[in-house]
Amino acid sequence: MSAPQIRWGVLGAGTIAGDFVESLRKHTRQRVVAVGSRTLEKGAWFAARHGVERSIAGYEALVADPEVDAVFVATPHSEHRANALLAIAAGKHVLVEKAFTRNLAEATEVVDAARAAGVTAMEAMWTRFLPHIDIVRQLLADGALGEVETLMADQGYRFPDDPGSRLFDPALAGGAMLDLGVYPVSFAHFALGAPGTARAAGTRARTGVDRQISAVLSGFTQHPAAHAVVSTTLAATTPGSAFVAGAEARVEIPGPFSAPQPIRLVSRAGEAAASEPPRITGRDGLCLQAAHFASLVAEGRPQSDLLPLDETLAIMATMDELRRQAGVVD
Repeated sequence: MSAPQIRWGVLGAGTIAGDFVESLRKHTRQRVVAVGSRTLEKGAWFAARHGVERSIAGYEALVADPEVDAVFVATPHSEHRANALLAIAAGKHVLVEKAFTRNLAEATEVVDAARAAGVTAMEAMWTRFLPHIDIVRQLLADGALGEVETLMADQGYRFPDDPGSRLFDPALAGGAMLDLGVYPVSFAHFALGAPGTARAAGTRARTGVDRQISAVLSGFTQHPAAHAVVSTTLAATTPGSAFVAGAEARVEIPGPFSAPQPIRLVSRAGEAAASEPPRITGRDGLCLQAAHFASLVAEGRPQSDLLPLDETLAIMATMDELRRQAGVVD
């Protein structure tokens, strides 16, 4: 609630856009002034359902709206590059839903454009801005875990094997890694830095997208001796949990670790301490990234110190390599 109020335009009228707007309505002073959709009918439905002030037909009209300060890009991964570049060219600040783009090349283009235009840009990896992740950040910074040895994180859900679904459509950049695997990969980067080596195994769905990818990451910039095991799948609902273990203690996050959770710190001697349950739960946690982004815009800061643009690029590079090893190419 204390974050400066800015005026948002939402580009796209799908589920994530609705969850985002609802979280802002409940927990922030942010103002969602417009939603842009490809059709006037869908935009009008979205605006009425979620209390958005206006609906606009066409993405070009949304980014041209002088009342919009920042654009939340909430379209499929395949459209993130074009939609973000459209907003940046109009001088708008951009919060781009994860995964940032389809690949590193597209992400680099967006980041370069944002830097050249002098606008604020950030990947909407909402997990980074949740309270339990901030606790993990402090534990790592304080050396409370000792020398970090291993990290494990997974994210998997069972979806119907429907070739018409966005998740299974190569044209829409479907697949497990970009939709779900980005969470464990991003978590590994957050805790350990960028990996120097990645070894992956994967399977593909009948449409050609990655159905499952498991990987071992090593050679990290911040913790060179540590290994990370990350996995993702579209074919089974997994625990979705994560942990980071060091010589002195481990920190455990129950599933889904990507959403607001209490965490547990377990010492080498087996003594355990738990954090308080989160006050903001579930998808309502999306409001925290929006509040952070609004502060960046109000302060004239081009990027977040919690998720810098170069880190987003490094995450995209890791996912490119994992998908390549799984036999998936854009």
